[in-house]
This record gives sequence, structure tokens and C-alpha cells, in this order.
Amino acid sequence: MRNRKLLWSIVGAVVVVLLGGGGIAIAVSRGSHASPAAAPSSPPSPSASPSPSPSPTPSPTEQPGSDITGPLDLVLLGVDTRVTIPDWEPHSDTIMLLHVEPGLKKAYLYSLPRDLRVKMPAFAKAGFGGGTYKLTEAMSRGSKLPGSKQHSVEQGYQLLLRTLTAYTGIKEFQAGAILNFGGLEALVNKLGGIDMTVDEKVKSHHRRPDGTFRTLVPGGGDYSGPQATYLPGKRHFIGWQAIDYARQRYGLPNGDYDRTRHQRQLVRAILGKAMDQGLAADPGKLRGVITALGKSLVYVGGRTPLEYAYALRNLQPAGITLVGLPGSGVGSGGGYLGEKLTAEGKGFLTAVANRQVGPYLAAHPSLVNK
Repeated sequence: MRNRKLLWSIVGAVVVVLLGGGGIAIAVSRGSHASPAAAPSSPPSPSASPSPSPSPTPSPTEQPGSDITGPLDLVLLGVDTRVTIPDWEPHSDTIMLLHVEPGLKKAYLYSLPRDLRVKMPAFAKAGFGGGTYKLTEAMSRGSKLPGSKQHSVEQGYQLLLRTLTAYTGIKEFQAGAILNFGGLEALVNKLGGIDMTVDEKVKSHHRRPDGTFRTLVPGGGDYSGPQATYLPGKRHFIGWQAIDYARQRYGLPNGDYDRTRHQRQLVRAILGKAMDQGLAADPGKLRGVITALGKSLVYVGGRTPLEYAYALRNLQPAGITLVGLPGSGVGSGGGYLGEKLTAEGKGFLTAVANRQVGPYLAAHPSLVNK
């Protein structure tokens, strides 16, 4: 078996194909209420919270990370940063979660609807009093800095994490990185593109067939001009195509539920390509990818990427089960308020929190994406 000592660095760069309007993030902390620690190349978070407890110091004969045995729960966020717009409030347009079983050889990747109606706790740092809103709003409501027009993505993450903890019942989340939208495209191109099986016809809301952006209709809200179209079958995608395909929801039979399924497929395709190229076993190749990503990739978390890399060295793409959680719209007085998971979908979250994922999926096989 090839040495996959650096696998988590790959996971940190790609398991978050969370394709919002402008950015991608794996928001991860050591505990469910900890503040993410910025990497040296990233500006420090404007807000501070208690520092995580120091990592155990391995003995000289131990590999760093050998004490990490699982289970692990990672929060993967697609954040709409729109950094070109001054004082833009970040939104988590896509929320993926990765549950890794004890032994770290089997994992489950699933998504929560961006418009999921959830109760958000009060968050004094942002002057937020709490309430019931769409999950996508947690980042923006938590990111506000009272008395300033600026926003803190890290602070917004803290509120989102607390909201997820309350909704899912999962008490602790670990490990992560922040990767912006352009960084993911660079990653796919660095890998020489990826191969995917398109499972339904998808027309792009954002791109023309040649990859250029469609023209925004005066007044905003829609675009005009030819559309890139992705037909069912096996396809080879370069960076912009892979990202464009996986971020579409308009015109799909199940809207955002179809989009999140495509994103989970994209995650596994990128991991598979990285493995095929031996990237996880070759530090030189990996450094080339990290260099290509540049400042678009920032690590956050209580343990180092190499510790998780070693811990997850045996996690194969084939060991990641893609899970789709069904839901439906919620309305009031004829107006749309958001989404809610079905009892079956919510039951999966309870199974994750209680470490009973395998038995639950055995009893509910329709949740597994084929």
C-alpha cells in the first residue's frame, strides 16, 4: 500500500468543494465552540476565544498524529466571500459534513440545505440576539463587528458551528482549512482536470460554453447569452467546468439537493485523481499544488495538517460513502421560509451523533447516493 502520509493535506484542499458565490472553506476547530486559528499567512481573527488545549507531545518513536483514532466530524463550508465587494457579508452557501468512523478507514460525506430553517443561539460578539433563520445566514449574522462596517469570516464561523452543534447533536468538530473559489479551480487544473459521470443534464446559470461569464441583465437577478451545458455521461472537466457544473441548482429537478449531490461527487473525483497521481505520497508534488493555491488556502485547527495526514493515511476515496439527506420546503401564508429535513434525514444526524451510522444506513439504504 502506498504511503499516504500527506492525505489530510489533500482532503483539506479538496474535501470542501463547497461552491458558494465566491469562496470555499473547511471550517474546522478543535472543539465546537473554539475559534479557528489562522495560519501565519492569514490575518488574525478580530475576535479571540479560549485557546484549545495543547496537542499531546508524541514520543520520539511515534509519528505525529498517531494518537488520533477517531471518530472525527469535520464541518465543510462553501462561503460566499465576494472579496471584490467592500464590506460584503460572508454567506455559507453550501454546508458539507464529513464523519470519519473510528479506525479512520471509512467516512460519510453529507450535506445540509443552505436554506435549512434552524434556531441560532444568541451571539454577543456580533450583537446578535438569536432566533430562527436559514442556515446560510449564520455566517453573515455572526460575522458582524459592532461599530464597524467590516466582517469577520472566522467569527461568523463560530456562530455557524454553534448552530450546527445545536441542530445536529454532534458535540465536537475537528480539523480544517479555508480555500477560496479560485483556489479550487487552480487545484483541479493542477491535477490535469478530473473525470466525472454527469448524472443529469445541467445548464449553467453563470458561464458560456467557452468558459467566459454570461452577461448580467441590467438591474441584476439573472444572466443572458449562451449557456454551458453538461450532458449525462462520463466527462473530463478542467477547473472552471468542474466548479461550474457542481455549483448549479437552477433548473434542476430537485434544486439545491441535486447541487449538493454533484458537489459530493466532485469531492470524491478530486480525491481519486490525487490518489491516482500519487500526490498524497509525494511531498514534492504536494508542495507544487500548495504553491499553485497560494494564499487561497489557509489552514485552521487545533492539530497540524501533517498530524491529520498521518492519521487519515488509510482513508481511500472508495471508503467515503456519499449520503443525501431528503427534505422539503417550509412556508407560511403562501411564502417560502426555507427547508426542513424529513424525519429520515434528521434521523441520520441522530445516528451520527450516537455513532450508529452503519446500522442506520443499512435500515435506510435510499439515503446512499449510488
